[in-house]
Amino acid sequence: MTFLIESERRQSQLDFQASATEIEVGDRRDCPLPLPELLALHPGHPAVREVHEGGLTAVVYKVHALGRDWAVKRARTPCLVQNVDGQTSFLNEVQRRAEISALRAEPGGAGRFPGIVSTVYASLRHGVAVSPWIPGTPVSTWDARRFQQVFETGRELLRAGFFEWDFSPGNLLDDGQQVWLFDFGYMYRFDPLRHFNSGGDGTTAPLCHLAERIESRHVFGTWLDQDPADVLVSFRQAKCVALATYRQLHDELRADGATAQVLGWLAGVADGWERALAGDLHGLYLREGWRSHVMDLEDDLHGRTCTPKTLQRVDWLLDAVRTHHGALLAQGGLFDGDEARSRDGLIARYTAKRREAEGLQVRLAA
Repeated sequence: MTFLIESERRQSQLDFQASATEIEVGDRRDCPLPLPELLALHPGHPAVREVHEGGLTAVVYKVHALGRDWAVKRARTPCLVQNVDGQTSFLNEVQRRAEISALRAEPGGAGRFPGIVSTVYASLRHGVAVSPWIPGTPVSTWDARRFQQVFETGRELLRAGFFEWDFSPGNLLDDGQQVWLFDFGYMYRFDPLRHFNSGGDGTTAPLCHLAERIESRHVFGTWLDQDPADVLVSFRQAKCVALATYRQLHDELRADGATAQVLGWLAGVADGWERALAGDLHGLYLREGWRSHVMDLEDDLHGRTCTPKTLQRVDWLLDAVRTHHGALLAQGGLFDGDEARSRDGLIARYTAKRREAEGLQVRLAA
């Protein structure tokens, strides 16, 4: 397996997309309806039970056929995310579905990735992916089971060389027994023995890791709508699960032959959590909240895909600067030049970003 650094990967995906090469996963004969009929689905089709148009890169139809329900994902044309990663997200999705299906087909692989939805059929050129319907709901609150299952899914993906960037609310469903990840448009290959993630050259974005992605793309967003006292309890729970996951991952990667750089970085993250769990948990919450809200804000601004949640995130940042600027400095929570800016400078900076986000609001159907 050749692992491409970020810029090379983007160019490779653009080249592949321009080549008109097909990728198919599974057998179209296993689809619940003939492929031409799936490609022509519309809200009035007799087999369509629901239409979910809230995604930026695809529309999902709930289809009832052959005595059961199916999820039929159709790529948006054009994609609403206005950057290279968004424009190539469906290509990436089909590639990952093919690779995960192949791993599951290996001897002893049937039980791998229990939190990853299976693929019945997918076609890049037809812009369609078919999976069993998950009778679940989006994760709006977190508990020990949900944290444990999402971190376990992420850990197994990492060990197999997949880095998932987008654990967003639109990509996770909970059926009451299992939290499922069902979108792979922003899951990229990387070498877990040499790289932290698939960004930059693999070691130039140390702030980005499994826990950060889960927290930035999802958990800190849900906490914006909850009572602060409850949030700190949930934050402790998240960090306990993350700490155990990272200790296990560290041992597994060490046994697999990971570099000292990777092992030292992973241990450093876990050690910081362990100290905070025994001491200043609120300080850690401020530091990681700042990190997560800044990173998700920048993702939204870069992709020109801001929502009301983006504005909530900026408001959290502005409140944190006004109320806890000294604590953020003491915690080393400010980064990317913010550490050198004054309190007033930060307020001006994020007030301007709020205005920018207001002008980039994406209106989506429910």
